[in-house]
Amino acid sequence: MPVEEFVAGWISGALGLVLGHPFDTVKVLGFFKGMSFPLASVALVNSVLFGVYSNTLLALTATSHEQRRAQPPSYTHVFIAGCTGGVLQAYCLAPFDLIKVRLQNQTEPRAKAGSPPPRYRGPLHCAATVFREEGPRGLLRGSWALALRDTPTLGMYFVTYEWICRHYTPEGQTPSSATVLVAGGFAGIASWVTATPFDVLKARMQMDGVQQRAYRGTLDCALTSLRREGPGVFFRGLTLNSARAFPVNAVTFLSYEYLLQAWR
Repeated sequence: MPVEEFVAGWISGALGLVLGHPFDTVKVLGFFKGMSFPLASVALVNSVLFGVYSNTLLALTATSHEQRRAQPPSYTHVFIAGCTGGVLQAYCLAPFDLIKVRLQNQTEPRAKAGSPPPRYRGPLHCAATVFREEGPRGLLRGSWALALRDTPTLGMYFVTYEWICRHYTPEGQTPSSATVLVAGGFAGIASWVTATPFDVLKARMQMDGVQQRAYRGTLDCALTSLRREGPGVFFRGLTLNSARAFPVNAVTFLSYEYLLQAWR
């Protein structure tokens, strides 16, 4: 099994996170709050995504990464490989993402005399507290919404990237850096257009249980949110997600492609 894609995915994920973390945390609270933990975890998850995607595509087409420009795979194969990467990424990401969301939503003051201590003292304490109070399933809270979000979304993500690269690259040639940047950026936007409703549900499911249980499951969360706040609730944050998606995914794909070319 080729391992370069896993390593390149790890590094490119870390670079993308450094660029996109301020946008991500603005959705909740704090600008660079909780960055050290996702820097490691998102890099790991991105490694899984790109590694599984590339190796699934290799299994489907018997075509390695460097051969794909000469023998491009079908968009069906690209979509299937992206969905496969999305499923595995979702379940790897779920505990890390839950911890990140809870730390970002932690608003207790730390410096004022007499103020109560923060509920979570850090990522490990957060994980231990969730495990103790909510059990092992607590760490996977929101994983269904995450899998629903990432499976079709990442299929579309890679299809969009491949389509733009092929459309603006002469046959058999390697896409230019400008093409990779544009393709990666628009792939990120396209993925978030479909992902945002599931992202809203995911965040709500992950915060459920901090004070008291509000939802019986993902479907109940969706129906309750729709009834209380209307259909617009499922597109909350779309503008910010799209603004974040373009530069983050442009850098992610450019660094990923550059690393693979440099090693080969």
